[in-house]
Amino acid sequence: MLNFFHVYCFYRIRFTTRMRVFGDMVKIRALARHGMVLRLFLAGTLIVPALAQQPASPAPMTVPELPAPQSATSAATHSSPEVSRPSSTPAEGSDLVRLGAGDLIDVTVYNVPEMATKARVGNNGDVYLPLIDYVHVADLSVEEAQIVIEKRLDGGGFVRSPHVTIFVDEANSQGVTMLGEVARPGIYPALGDRKLYDMISGAGGFTPVASRKISILHRNQNQATTLDLPRNLTDDLSGNVSVVPGDTINVPKAPIVYVVGDVGRPAGLIVDNGTLTVLQAIALTGGTNRTAKLNSVRIVRKQGSNMTEMVVPLKKMLRAKAPDITLQADDILFIPVSGARIAATRTIDAMAQVATGMTLILAHP
Repeated sequence: MLNFFHVYCFYRIRFTTRMRVFGDMVKIRALARHGMVLRLFLAGTLIVPALAQQPASPAPMTVPELPAPQSATSAATHSSPEVSRPSSTPAEGSDLVRLGAGDLIDVTVYNVPEMATKARVGNNGDVYLPLIDYVHVADLSVEEAQIVIEKRLDGGGFVRSPHVTIFVDEANSQGVTMLGEVARPGIYPALGDRKLYDMISGAGGFTPVASRKISILHRNQNQATTLDLPRNLTDDLSGNVSVVPGDTINVPKAPIVYVVGDVGRPAGLIVDNGTLTVLQAIALTGGTNRTAKLNSVRIVRKQGSNMTEMVVPLKKMLRAKAPDITLQADDILFIPVSGARIAATRTIDAMAQVATGMTLILAHP
């Protein structure tokens, strides 16, 4: 009986112990599952927002474009390594400025002050620079000339990866030549966008005897362009054309007809637009005086190096019995005084003396 009881107790204790161990294991596994869920939850709260902030797909890689094919001359010019240029480059629009003979340029090399120099472009288009001798810069833009000098410095082993800056001190080749009847003829700079009226104003305007039929001759051209401008430039802006460096603007002298002798106001008549007849010229000068000899009126005309006379039947013209005569540029209309005897050999000399220093009247305003 005792042995059975002992066996019973032994197995009871063993069973209870196993059940407790099994229960502990179940609890441990449950806690483990809860811990895994907690870790997954925390990881989700941290990872998902981070993924939401990133772009959906990676940005495509930018592939630099290859330079366009260049000619042999351009390739040789750009063969030197590219150098980043600071902000102190030449003035805006320097690509439009082409260097030429007579230009004074200031050449500097970055971080090499010993290389700074001023030089004038010669008539052959070359400029002399230290170490690299003569460099041809004519018809090159400022940027192109800089690259050519950089190539020479780098290729000769004088400066490694140089950066050259050119500043044009005197742009003599970039000027427009003003000739003829302007107040101050000469060469005027024409950098940027310049108009014809700008150049005329810069030259001081027209002289009193200036014609309004001007001509513009472009560089490397043989045929000039002719323009008819109004007497008052502000009346018509259609003639305010663009001008470029190298242009030559010629303002000729307006045709003048001189009326001298026994008239109200002897004067020179500017005939710029249209024609002028004998009767019109006499009317513009105040008409003939009472003492005028109407049957001896003459026109003195210059033909080459000779002077000729033409008799004008003024009395018949006033009575409409003779046609009116058209005057030409530089004609001298002479109305003598009645009763005066002027030898034919002295007539031309006398009229030439009277014509000097007379008032100029605009025949066609």
